[in-house]
Amino acid sequence: MERTILVAIDGSVYSSNSLDYLARLFAADRGLSIHLLSVVSAGAAGKEWMLEVDPLRAQAPGADKRTALARRHLKEAEERLIRSGFAQERIQTRVKTAASVSGAIREEAERGNYDSLLVGRRGLGAVGNMFFGSTSSDLIERCHRVPLWIVDGSVGASRFLLAVHSHPASLMAADHLAFMLKDHPSAEICLYHSNSVFGKQPAARAEEFHPQWGKAWCDQYLDLDNFLFYAHAQLLVDNGFARHRITQLPAQMHLDVSSDLLKQAKQYSCGTIVIGRRRRDLAKGQLKGISEKTLKQAENIAVWLAG
Repeated sequence: MERTILVAIDGSVYSSNSLDYLARLFAADRGLSIHLLSVVSAGAAGKEWMLEVDPLRAQAPGADKRTALARRHLKEAEERLIRSGFAQERIQTRVKTAASVSGAIREEAERGNYDSLLVGRRGLGAVGNMFFGSTSSDLIERCHRVPLWIVDGSVGASRFLLAVHSHPASLMAADHLAFMLKDHPSAEICLYHSNSVFGKQPAARAEEFHPQWGKAWCDQYLDLDNFLFYAHAQLLVDNGFARHRITQLPAQMHLDVSSDLLKQAKQYSCGTIVIGRRRRDLAKGQLKGISEKTLKQAENIAVWLAG
């Protein structure tokens, strides 16, 4: 099955880092398509809210120049991917003008047929303030229908650290990871559970897994008392991932789970941490806090939020 990744481009070094990250992982994957998106703010600086009130208001002076610059950044991004080994027919580009940059990215990601949304963090390109401050945090807070990949800095390691826990969102993250890596020839996955010394989260009930995976599968593979280590590995294998490339790390208990995840990722040369997160209406408590804290502390690493 074809997989498609939406990549937000703003001409910054950080969006370039996200392209390099993609190339390291997927340049040889012929079943993957890349859609590059650059969003141009339609309003004058500080006056974008006017377009929310009056969508027919004319674009601010300079919008045409920003659009031309965005197209140039997309062209450069496309050429960068081609130099890295991507076939040109696997790449599409688009410029979108909108009042809200983050809102336009989120709308495109959720309405399009995309398997993930990739953004480079802390980028400040000439097109505008794309991933600096509120835009990236808004996507993290509001974009829940599509798995969100956040790339911070330059990511060199190719292993994946899958943060496992006894909740359906974690298995959904494993399913997404296996789907995206199904044709990868050498990717390795480390399964790891870090539990907080304070506020230990109870496991979900077995019935909560039945709608997605069925009672028969759950009766055979769910190991709720073991943080679902076995179930995660089995789900990866069921989706075509080689068992010999899956490693179970010893579960540990720490004061700060997010710091521990980053520490373990560094220790085992994992360039990507994959965290399952609940739907927005259920995203409360420890799980939400772990993903947010991990992102805040992340440096030269990618974090996937899926679930």
